[in-house]
Amino acid sequence: MENTVKTNVATQIVNQLADAGVKRIYAITGDSLNAITDTIVKDGRIKFIHMRHEESGAFAASAESQLTGKLSAVAGSSGPGHIHLINGLYDAQRSDTPVVAIASTCPASMYGTGYFQETNPILLFSNCSVYNQMAERADQVSGILHLAMQNAISKGGVGIIGLPQDIITDEISGYSTTQIPFYTNLQPEPSDEEIIKVAELINQANKVAIFAGYGAREAVNLVKEISHKLKAPVITSYKSQMELSRDMPNYIGHLAHLGMWSADEAVMNADINLILGTNFPFPGFFKPEKCNIQVDIRGERLGKKANLEMGICSDIGIFLKKLLPFIKVKLDDSFLKTALSNFGKIKEKLQIPIKNPGKEGCIRPEYMVSLLDKYLPEDGIVCVDTGMNNLWTSHYLTPKASRKMIGSFMHGSMANALPMAIGAKLSCPEKEVVALCGDGGLEMLMGELLTVVQYNLPIKIIVADNRSLGFVKWEMEAANYKPYETDLVNPDLGKVADSIGIHAETVTTPEKLEEAMKELLEYEGPALLNVMTDPDAASFTFSKELMDKSHPGNPVSNFILPGC
Repeated sequence: MENTVKTNVATQIVNQLADAGVKRIYAITGDSLNAITDTIVKDGRIKFIHMRHEESGAFAASAESQLTGKLSAVAGSSGPGHIHLINGLYDAQRSDTPVVAIASTCPASMYGTGYFQETNPILLFSNCSVYNQMAERADQVSGILHLAMQNAISKGGVGIIGLPQDIITDEISGYSTTQIPFYTNLQPEPSDEEIIKVAELINQANKVAIFAGYGAREAVNLVKEISHKLKAPVITSYKSQMELSRDMPNYIGHLAHLGMWSADEAVMNADINLILGTNFPFPGFFKPEKCNIQVDIRGERLGKKANLEMGICSDIGIFLKKLLPFIKVKLDDSFLKTALSNFGKIKEKLQIPIKNPGKEGCIRPEYMVSLLDKYLPEDGIVCVDTGMNNLWTSHYLTPKASRKMIGSFMHGSMANALPMAIGAKLSCPEKEVVALCGDGGLEMLMGELLTVVQYNLPIKIIVADNRSLGFVKWEMEAANYKPYETDLVNPDLGKVADSIGIHAETVTTPEKLEEAMKELLEYEGPALLNVMTDPDAASFTFSKELMDKSHPGNPVSNFILPGC
């Protein structure tokens, strides 16, 4: 059927986005986007969120989509505007979350001439999208936008539509009326032969370890059940621990460079590693001589980071339901007891900085996060910056009820926490949203504090002010390099926030931190807590040797006393 009602491209775009359920579009308006902005305002169904940087808008959209599971939207104007989107779009793409991005461009008639602000979106976004096409005529826009949205939803990623500014106001008619995207829920199943083979391998093994990623989050009870039958320790990724370690008796920590040596040893010593629903990015943790069995809903990920005995494309819940009746109960729990004992030693060690929370100008960040954990509502959302804050949250932020933690876990970008908190609060206004920022991360996109003020968003911002690029500093020290240009000369970030209308406080002593944390989370509007933390704190527990040898003054394993 054809729609013969005349309209223009801008109106058509807004109609399609609104009909698809898009509630907000994160952008900075200007020249090539003006017609779309004007249409959004007149239409009223979509809220235009004015960010200070397009990168922040893409981070906000990524967070909104991750939390809601629905399509979100961003836009960037010609040239520099949409180029700024790239970093945040990479985050959304690597987080497998649906975002549609409108990249307006110079006039189509000027392509290839070196025109003012001319870029090529096809080349720019080819590596951070699941769909990326340029419309060159008005009658192409509807179909391309539909495919951008449908691919983003069905494949989990970013859909790009390049939009020349000279067609945005063109009048059109006769476009297809079936332009609303459909939410799909693919649930591939394992074959009976695969289930029987997996069961045979597992039943013959003495020691089984389960590595459960974010893709197993809807099958927590089934993971728990098979762990109980197999006397198998459960290991998670950093990203999945908030969902999968909750009420998991056999949990022994998460794997990789922010993880625990208890997890590493269990994976190394197991006869079989059952790897469930993870896009784990690091090689070398699953030994090739082991029997590794990977199950993932996305078949292209099988064997990506491990040498496999079997690779099975399946929904994790369906796989475990079919497998469990064939699994024999194991009686020997010595492997599990050893793993739990190792994890217990780590947890005991991690309490040391809580009991010794620091001194003037040198507060232990572990203590800071433990207080956040204590007073944050059980359904709170924490958006965490990349770097040392990932370390503290991975060890001290515990899963409770429907608590969520999001960050740039796969892309690993700086400065993501504050803009993600903006998207989180706008999409989940009833939740307490905290941005846990590093000083370097906050300062990179500090302009978004003004966005928080402009929309009066009651976000709580906690800054670990260690006057350095802490993780980079640790990396250099660990590799026997002398840290260079890692120090930061910071203003009083509390005073900076206060000057623009955010309730703020800077805390320099551990004795005042608990009350300040309580006041922060109880404050009704936007608030910032700047905490002067220990720049040498580095509670790395992935290495048993480092943990055992930790002592004051050793910056790569400073568990016991403040280093400053």
